[in-house]
Amino acid sequence: MASVETSLIAQLEPISTLSAGRLKELAGLCFVEKVSKDIDPLRMNITKSAQSIYLIQGELGLQFADGTKKVMRGGGEAAKHPIDANRNGLQNTIALTDIEIIRIDLDLLDIMMTWDQLADFEKPLEKTEQYAQGRGASAWMNNTGAFSASKLQSGVFSRLPTANIDEMFRRMTSVNVKAGQVIIKQGAEGDYYYLIESGIAVVSRIIEAGQPPLVLAQLESGDTFGEEALVSENKRNASITMNTDGVLLRLNKKDFVELLKAPLINQISLQDATSQVANGAIWLDVRLSSEFDFYHQSNAVNLPLNLIRTEAYKLDRHKQYIVYCHSGRRSSAAAFILINLGFNVMVLQDGIKGHF
Repeated sequence: MASVETSLIAQLEPISTLSAGRLKELAGLCFVEKVSKDIDPLRMNITKSAQSIYLIQGELGLQFADGTKKVMRGGGEAAKHPIDANRNGLQNTIALTDIEIIRIDLDLLDIMMTWDQLADFEKPLEKTEQYAQGRGASAWMNNTGAFSASKLQSGVFSRLPTANIDEMFRRMTSVNVKAGQVIIKQGAEGDYYYLIESGIAVVSRIIEAGQPPLVLAQLESGDTFGEEALVSENKRNASITMNTDGVLLRLNKKDFVELLKAPLINQISLQDATSQVANGAIWLDVRLSSEFDFYHQSNAVNLPLNLIRTEAYKLDRHKQYIVYCHSGRRSSAAAFILINLGFNVMVLQDGIKGHF
């Protein structure tokens, strides 16, 4: 399979309406696939996800439920639109010659279309006083570095209602930062949720008084931070320092709770959680190992909150996790981080103190 030129997919509908940045990004994720004569390309779905298939070259026969037949030719007007097996009663296709097609994940395309159209909607608002200190929502949403399709397909933004995303960008402000600037200080009260538009930041934590801080992670464009204190209503558990100059987007605590925490943190009762576990879900205990060793749910996995970011790779993205702690505070913070990393999680309501 050969990679696709941007100019090729720019001729297709509704792809042609995407912004230049999204077109370039999508082109890098698409490939031209060769299909031999007498093969039905609709029966060759190489993934389990729904796809849009576009004919690029050659001739394809279409047979419909009412018995009519048509020929689609690559480069023609009809070929600008996807071959849709669920539209107009299309039953079968057959390659009349050797053909070339492009398959595009429908969910991926829908995400890109949604973000681009939201950005277009925001453009008339950018000149208002509301955006006097920022660049405007459309500029941020069109940033394919910070908001790449891969980040939008999993994580926080994939789980949020579209209206919440729209409103979040309305309320976010842009902040220019310098290398060496401390954005969050360990032990301080939580005030903002941050998203890195550009630049690199370092996460560090003081483990022992008098000892140099331990560097935990490096954050780059598109990464977020600051949610733990806002979700758990505790003090900051680490410091964030800019390693380079950059630009941050920030959302205040009240707006964060309303727009992100409330719709994302799904709580579950013990009875329902037990039923879910019986059907394959996994208990995830985010307390410290000493707490876990003293008592834990049967067959639970222990991954303390302070290790979630660095050791989440040990978890199975295909499994559902029921996250719990003592009160629900740490589990809510852990759940938010895991959602941002693309995991399917729910939080045990009130934690184990409410049940045991």
